[in-house]
Amino acid sequence: MVTVQSTPHLILRTDSGNRFLSLIGSNCWTVGRGDDNNFVLPDRWISRNHAMLQRMETGEFYLIDLGSRNGSFVNGRRVSVPVTLHNGDRLTFGQTELEFYTPNVEQNTDPSSIGGDSQEFTATATLHVRRLISVLVVDIRNFTGMTRQIDEKVLSEVIGTWFRCAGDIIREYGSWVDKYIGDAVMAVWIHGAQGVSQEEMVRIAHALSALNKMTSKLHERYPLPFPLRIGAGLNTGYAMVGNTGTGDRPDYTALGDTVNAAFRLESSTKQIGIDVALGETTYQYLTASGVETHLFKQESVNLKGYDTPTITYAGTFSELETFLQLVSGKEEGSGEWDIENGE
Repeated sequence: MVTVQSTPHLILRTDSGNRFLSLIGSNCWTVGRGDDNNFVLPDRWISRNHAMLQRMETGEFYLIDLGSRNGSFVNGRRVSVPVTLHNGDRLTFGQTELEFYTPNVEQNTDPSSIGGDSQEFTATATLHVRRLISVLVVDIRNFTGMTRQIDEKVLSEVIGTWFRCAGDIIREYGSWVDKYIGDAVMAVWIHGAQGVSQEEMVRIAHALSALNKMTSKLHERYPLPFPLRIGAGLNTGYAMVGNTGTGDRPDYTALGDTVNAAFRLESSTKQIGIDVALGETTYQYLTASGVETHLFKQESVNLKGYDTPTITYAGTFSELETFLQLVSGKEEGSGEWDIENGE
């Protein structure tokens, strides 16, 4: 039988004894004072939505601060970007300290080799279903330059708030954040077998628009040397998709060329000096209504790892806004986003 102690977990030491917090059955766990978190910690120095732990396909765990007021610390050092956790690390939120453990058994990613009768591990399925998906990769521009100009505490709050708000926006528009990577996020929309409706693709475009508006407002709240900007790659195609969560808490993840190309398209926006790069299939679905527009310019880009040039349709966020108005006639929602953390 597999026990909590033999699987990834957190330990919260209290006067009444040790409390074990299991890190199985999901890809993502939130920590905070609010009741909507996976791990609720009644510490007044902890923010309502304080931090997040994320498990990657490799079995690695990351800690991501969500713009908390008093910060998240690993072994006494404040976290300003997602950091990899190691066995025995001490995590501090407010005045609460937890210990992170990932036993050696966790390094084996084959569930069949770990206690065959464990329902928790057998629920972690291997990738096996081929599905049509859209992958959005969004990256903060000039992030490295900003890190040299602002205080580490401010940096931590800025990137954490951006991660938290990005996750909220993407959930509002029907997806989830599959990965938080440095100063970027990746989101996946899974489509039906019949293909993608234009309404679905327009909804994704509205999500991207909301992400841009939220990012551009961060300098109004924090003392930043310049307004933040983002770049994005959006790609649609087939990928292997698997459920790595439990039945009542599904967590999907995707791998394959469609995902890789989305990252490469995002990188290409820096080369061609544009905000958004759409994959050719994405563009076809987005313009399925027959709306004629010159707003997205066709480009041929050389993506890293690809032998032949790739066609992309590139544009600015201003052009994206104009296009959305042409397609839908009005904004879907306000597109505005409240970056306050609700303290």
